[in-house]
Amino acid sequence: MNVDELVRDTLRETAADTVSVPAGFADRVLAVRRRRRNRRIVATAGVTAAVVAVAVAVPLLDGGDEVRPASRMNSSDIIGHPDQSPPKDLIAAGDTVLAAFQVSKGVKQDNGDIVHTPTYGLLNQKTGKYEKTKKWAFLDVAPGSRTAAVLERELPADRIGLLDLITGKVDRWIPVDHGVGGVAFSPDGRKLVATTYAKNPSRYLADKPVNVNGKDEPGPVPSRTGFTIVDVASGTSDWHKVPLVKDEFGFSTMNSREDFDWSHDGSLVYTHLTSEPFRQYYDLNGDKAAVPANEKYLSYPEAGLSPNGKLAAGEFAGSGKEIAVAVNDARTGKRAYKLPAQQLLAWADDKRLIAWGCDPEKCSGKGEFRNQLLLVTIGTNQVVPLSDFRRASDDYPGRWSPIFSTR
Repeated sequence: MNVDELVRDTLRETAADTVSVPAGFADRVLAVRRRRRNRRIVATAGVTAAVVAVAVAVPLLDGGDEVRPASRMNSSDIIGHPDQSPPKDLIAAGDTVLAAFQVSKGVKQDNGDIVHTPTYGLLNQKTGKYEKTKKWAFLDVAPGSRTAAVLERELPADRIGLLDLITGKVDRWIPVDHGVGGVAFSPDGRKLVATTYAKNPSRYLADKPVNVNGKDEPGPVPSRTGFTIVDVASGTSDWHKVPLVKDEFGFSTMNSREDFDWSHDGSLVYTHLTSEPFRQYYDLNGDKAAVPANEKYLSYPEAGLSPNGKLAAGEFAGSGKEIAVAVNDARTGKRAYKLPAQQLLAWADDKRLIAWGCDPEKCSGKGEFRNQLLLVTIGTNQVVPLSDFRRASDDYPGRWSPIFSTR
């Protein structure tokens, strides 16, 4: 039973004034980005297609109608729109769907602070189209892509909303005892891990500046306090205090946002570290736990483990003008394959990944790449474009970042 069924049956997302960064430290700091873990999925067979089907009303036994999600109504193996960026219509491959995308903009406040404010393109499961919303400060989409966990502005939030992606309405609010700045669904959709903060992790403070290229700018103030495990069906929750871990330089992090996420099998949660082993795992009672054997060699790539847990998304593996990324054996960390892509984002199944690929004319290795969503097959290196090259638009004034879930 996924989260949609659970919800439906029950009812009917201290720093110094100026920071001096030690040499080499920047290379060890995790980038601030909206990562999406790969869900446990199963492969779906089918043929290549570039079409979108809208949801249809299905009669129920009680005489009513239920709208089935657009991402399930269209059973095509590949649904791509290589002429769209940002996407307007449903994009999916295998059992993975682009459930949303995000553009973040720094909004200057009257006191000089900067609040990084997201604009989301969120999949409307009734129409199969992405709709713009600025209502939410943070969101995550559940497996099945029927429900999103949402947080209101301003963070930290004192409740978590469960948003129906067909009706566009919040079905239920779950109150929490500690302010939440980020949420993530477990792989089975039954639980949420809510990262708790003392301050808004999206706000950079003018009175806590950092020096960037010789100029003071509003700086991040780490304030994470721990995590809360929320049972989605009942709404019950347990909070666990987790202090930020400092490295040998005395830094806990250079980021104000350090959210928790789930292990591949959903039995543990983890947070990123600035040095090896780069991840610290915890059980659901808040106690430190050992790194799972097949997650030992995971690092920054968002795709993580393959659905069967045997392969791990690796880092950039090109040389010279070659643009390539590694796929490794999860148990040994040794390279198993090399794919013609720039960054691995999500698994479509055990043999295919959704990735950023770049325009060959722009892949010089310097500055920003002009990139697009691709579906890449292990073994054959077959590449299928899923979107047009990433760019800003009038509605989304910035480079968009994808958020994936299962169909």
